[in-house]
Amino acid sequence: MSSPIRKAINSDALTRLAQAIAVAVSATLAGCSSHVPQTEATHTPNIAARAKQKPIWLSEKPTPQIPQDVWERMRQGFQLQDNLGVNPRIEQQRLWFASNPSFLENAGERGSLYIHYIVERLEERNMPLELALLPVIESAYNPMAYSRANAVGLWQFIPSTGRYFNLRQTRFYDGRRDITASTTAAMDYLTRLHDMFNGDWLLALAAYNAGEGTVSRAIERNERLGLPTDYWNLPLPAETQAYVPKLLALSQVVLAPEAYGVNLNPIANEPYFQVVEINQRMDLSKVAAVANIDEDELFQLNPAFKQRTTIDGPQHLLVPTSKAQLLTTSLSTMRPEELISQRSLKPVFEGVDDSEIASLKRAYRVKRGDNLGTIAKANKVDVKDLQRWNKLTGKDLKVGQTLVMQDTTKRKSGRVNTVVAANSKSSGKVTNKTQTQYKVKQGDSLYMVAKRFNVEMQHLKRWNPRVGQALKPGQMLTVASPN
Repeated sequence: MSSPIRKAINSDALTRLAQAIAVAVSATLAGCSSHVPQTEATHTPNIAARAKQKPIWLSEKPTPQIPQDVWERMRQGFQLQDNLGVNPRIEQQRLWFASNPSFLENAGERGSLYIHYIVERLEERNMPLELALLPVIESAYNPMAYSRANAVGLWQFIPSTGRYFNLRQTRFYDGRRDITASTTAAMDYLTRLHDMFNGDWLLALAAYNAGEGTVSRAIERNERLGLPTDYWNLPLPAETQAYVPKLLALSQVVLAPEAYGVNLNPIANEPYFQVVEINQRMDLSKVAAVANIDEDELFQLNPAFKQRTTIDGPQHLLVPTSKAQLLTTSLSTMRPEELISQRSLKPVFEGVDDSEIASLKRAYRVKRGDNLGTIAKANKVDVKDLQRWNKLTGKDLKVGQTLVMQDTTKRKSGRVNTVVAANSKSSGKVTNKTQTQYKVKQGDSLYMVAKRFNVEMQHLKRWNPRVGQALKPGQMLTVASPN
């Protein structure tokens, strides 16, 4: 018998056998149904029903929605809040933030240009998103912040640490102010410290503030004395004792801002800026005009160019995402000379190195017996201006210290000047109102000024049509309020 025929017969035989067995089993079950306990009889249909149910796969679970607000995205990535318990050092800092809600609100307004970028970079490295709040502690999210220790930028790098992490510093460019470069450097540094202290983020943060040597010596001391070596038990400097609790407290406020009376304006969970490649020297004022970008906003995105000219820095610019395509198109059709202004480059006072300050015309080196009053009088400036220009909180000076002074002869003293507007109905703007001329301070924004004078931001923009979203120190704003 051929093989195909044999297979066909065997197949038919097996089929008939299976049918016979099925009939026999059915008959047996039917005959025994009266002997089956009631509970089993009632459960049998349920088993069959369950067997027919459609399986539920993990992929069918609803996908979590992407937050629309970057604050919420940040909250979802917090990693440092576990096992904190009741800690008086954290509570003390949290009380300060709750008592000073404008601090975080203002820092959030300034940081709205940068926070999304920083959160994304942290997520790429699986780092705690609480670290996106570190620039609030370090600089209040002001890229122009400058400390007595010569620390500069959002992340407050001192010159030596900046150079170690490849943040170049010249007369025209300071990488410590560069938004993307300094953020990369800060994350590299924090990662290095995290590894150095065996994965302990609190020790890494303490070392970011005080230096790894200070923290290492404190750990060694406690080890010799048989004491705990965690952050909370180390004998660290007072500033560092408060530094980590301050970040943890700030994170808790961000987790529930309403509970602490803080109003965090939403920040869109999307890139605020985009990188545009350039291949020649450009003045930021020209670039701003070409792409219809507010000049001050462009400088806030590219603060590393100290002279507002792309010299000594990277061959790219950060521009608002909505203007990137326009700028790229415009650059491709313009001649190089159209992007360079004819102004002479002058040294800038803010953030300049000590070696450069000595060569400035309006610099003064403190002598023995000097005080702020005598120096201010001799140079025909106000003591308050002298303190502001040099970031001085008190009146103590050191012999040999270099003070910077700005020329005030060609402008008003900077005090608020108030005039009453005439009843000019034809102007269509302000009638029967008091106009206040307000001089913009470092770190100000339109939101902050509007809030300070209790006016609407849209009105402030209307009164100052030539002012963009980003402000620069020294600008004069007109603020109107009813008599």
